[in-house]
Amino acid sequence: MHPTWPFLVFGAIVLVLVLAILGLSYLLGQRHKDRSTGEAYESGILSTGSARLRFPSQFYLVAMLFVIFDIETVFVISWAIAFGELGWAGFIGVSVFIAILLVVLIYEWRNGALDFGPDGKKILKAFRKMKSTSLQPKTDSHEVVVN
Repeated sequence: MHPTWPFLVFGAIVLVLVLAILGLSYLLGQRHKDRSTGEAYESGILSTGSARLRFPSQFYLVAMLFVIFDIETVFVISWAIAFGELGWAGFIGVSVFIAILLVVLIYEWRNGALDFGPDGKKILKAFRKMKSTSLQPKTDSHEVVVN
C-alpha cells in the first residue's frame, strides 16, 4: 500500500465536510431582500461615506521593508541555530547576507524611502523664524509715530 493514503483519506473527509456544510447552509439558510440586507453593519453604527481610502505609497513601502527585514530575521535565526554545523562558511555567508541588506537599507534611506513624516529641518526653520519674530518689539497699529 502507498504511504500517501492517509493524506488522501484526510483530503476526502475535508472535502465531504466542506460540501456538506455549504449544502446545508444553502438549503436551510434564510432568503430575504430587505433594504438593510446589503448594508455594512459595524457595532450598531450605520456606515457613512466610502470605505475606499487612498493611502500614500510610503505605507506600502514600509510594509514591504518590514517583510524583507522580517525574513532576514528568520534567516539569521536559522543560521544561529545551525551555527555548529555550518562553521566559518556559514558565518561568511550570513555576514555577506547582512552586508547586502545593510547596503540596501542605506540605499533606501538615502533615497528618502523611509521619510514619510514631516521634514525636521523645515520644522526647525519655521520654529526659529517664529521665535525670531516673537522677540522683535511689537508696535500697535493704532499708534501714530510723529517725527
